Amino acid sequence: MRTIIEPFRIKSVEPLKFTTRAERETILQKAFYNVFAIPSEDVLIDLLTDSGTGAMSAQQWAGIMQGDESYAGAKSFFRFQEVVQHITGFPYVIPTHQGRAAERILFTIAGGKGKVIPSNTHFDTTRANIELTGAEAVDLLCAEGKQPALIADFKGNMDVEALEALIERVGPDRIPLCMLTVTNNSGGGQPVSMANIRAVKAVLERYGIPLFLDACRFAENAYFIKCREPGYQDKSILEIAREMFSYADGCTMSAKKDGLSNTGGFLAFRDPQWAQQAREVLIVTEGFPTYGGLAGRDLEAVAQGLLEVLDEHYLKYRVRSVAYLGEKLLAAGIPIVQPPGGHAIYIDARSLVPHIPPEQFPGQAVVCAFYLEGGIRTVEIGSLMFGKTDAAGNHVAPPMELVRLAIPRRVYTQSHIDYVIEVAALVAQQREQLRGFRILEQPRFLRHFTAKLAPV
Repeated sequence: MRTIIEPFRIKSVEPLKFTTRAERETILQKAFYNVFAIPSEDVLIDLLTDSGTGAMSAQQWAGIMQGDESYAGAKSFFRFQEVVQHITGFPYVIPTHQGRAAERILFTIAGGKGKVIPSNTHFDTTRANIELTGAEAVDLLCAEGKQPALIADFKGNMDVEALEALIERVGPDRIPLCMLTVTNNSGGGQPVSMANIRAVKAVLERYGIPLFLDACRFAENAYFIKCREPGYQDKSILEIAREMFSYADGCTMSAKKDGLSNTGGFLAFRDPQWAQQAREVLIVTEGFPTYGGLAGRDLEAVAQGLLEVLDEHYLKYRVRSVAYLGEKLLAAGIPIVQPPGGHAIYIDARSLVPHIPPEQFPGQAVVCAFYLEGGIRTVEIGSLMFGKTDAAGNHVAPPMELVRLAIPRRVYTQSHIDYVIEVAALVAQQREQLRGFRILEQPRFLRHFTAKLAPV
């Protein structure tokens, strides 16, 4: 059959609240034009993030009722540990309440002033946790990944030559580890090839530098490898995932993505000394090593979700439904990062609203327009999230100015997505009237979450 259907039935529903354009204008003003400050009940379709926003399965809810809430040695932990070991092959598994907690623990151990942490592209929380220790986060995305309109199979790849040049320039002693984000969220949800993972590992091995995966969307990345990389068409998602992890020395994971859970995450290691150091930090900040800031019921939900995400029928539906949105936006003349990613569509705001300079946050102008015209919440991934100011006070823009439409897992139907397409077309028609923003207040780190803005 040509039609790809959702591989599930809907068992529970939640009503949506409709607002008028005038009401949304007032809501935006009260939120200081930062959509993170908008109450969720005032959002019609929420594409802010795919993190923890998915619908859990009947089996996950059943597991919640079986959760063992013992403080130490709960059976729910041992099931969770067994599933993570089964998929990743890492013997040491440390639960955390979410992915950024895993990052904070890892870089508390590995970071520090003078250290350099390379990646294909660090996401916002990863970068913040690195920089909080005084270390430097360096992005080494391949050239193809910096060209939104270019179609290539693996635009999330790391530039291997740039990695080796960085190691030679700063010295391997200053690089405690290298990260690979799969799929590459900040780079448009683009996958990383198995060949690239192997090549990165080969370089690091020569210098004795460990490789860690940011594995939030490992299953989606594995599905892209199966579909696009020669030699993997007949392999299962589990087999491909295991090979990906086999080249790594550890991983961080937000189970709110490919764990199909509303909360949770973990750290995993091969080395017992790394694991022991992580547990020492975990006990101080998260909890005992067999719950790590999670309830037993959450450990059960994550364990079940990690098994369900390996279902190829689910992944085929997931990737195709995102691609459907991308194809319709392109047909409406809206520039996006091509080809469509695994969990989101990324609008190229730099091309959509070229009259708004980077220092006035063109992506945020598009984000606010989506909410104003249709009650749709999206997120800026550009100068507001990643822009910096140099010593001379000049704005330093990131390589791309993007707006991410992240699709929650198993939540919205095709008619919801068709509505998003209509709103996007309306925003595109009004692109020349959109204006930028200036910052009124901002925190030291992760400013896009809480900054207050005003129209220019």
